[in-house]
Amino acid sequence: MESDVKKIKIAVNGGIGFGAKLNSKQLITISKYMNEDDELELTTFQQLYIEIPEVRKDEIIDEFKSVGLSCYPVGNFVKSLRTCNFCKGEEREGMPVAKELNRRFAGKAVPVTLKMAYTGCPIGCGEPMLSDIGIMKFKEHYNLYVGGKAKGKDAEVGFLLKENLTPKELYDTVDEIIAAYSQMGKKRETFLNSGRGWVRIN
Repeated sequence: MESDVKKIKIAVNGGIGFGAKLNSKQLITISKYMNEDDELELTTFQQLYIEIPEVRKDEIIDEFKSVGLSCYPVGNFVKSLRTCNFCKGEEREGMPVAKELNRRFAGKAVPVTLKMAYTGCPIGCGEPMLSDIGIMKFKEHYNLYVGGKAKGKDAEVGFLLKENLTPKELYDTVDEIIAAYSQMGKKRETFLNSGRGWVRIN
């Protein structure tokens, strides 16, 4: 790949599915846009960061999507949904809801990076309790947690904001929380440090 063109960084992954996986076609497509000594950064958000020529951004993203890759902006955005491995099947583990959460919210601009996580059962493999916004499927409904933090000496478990939500109630509540943070959070102020007053949803 040319080394003298302006590049931008994007995030890619295999989308929401049964575990964080990439197939050979996806790997080959990604490698087309890397030099021999280039490296891929694997993030804790289950994303790969890759630099691509800015002038070909739309073209390359379309190509990535054609082989089943999902693409996201890098920076102060809602990250793609961190998930568990959906060990008991698509419908039972609520994968359609996870996919819809990712479709609606991943890539939305926020004051600083916001992490969302989802798990299909109370075992919690997707670590929703340690994310800014976490969703746990419980029987046929969903519990919503906010304010988790996985790293640092001030790490803490998120608190239960609402429980027994239907999918629509879940989408609406998450939308309200992210909208409030986007409007009221100060620049570079983390979700947790923005204070809990604005997440008191009626």
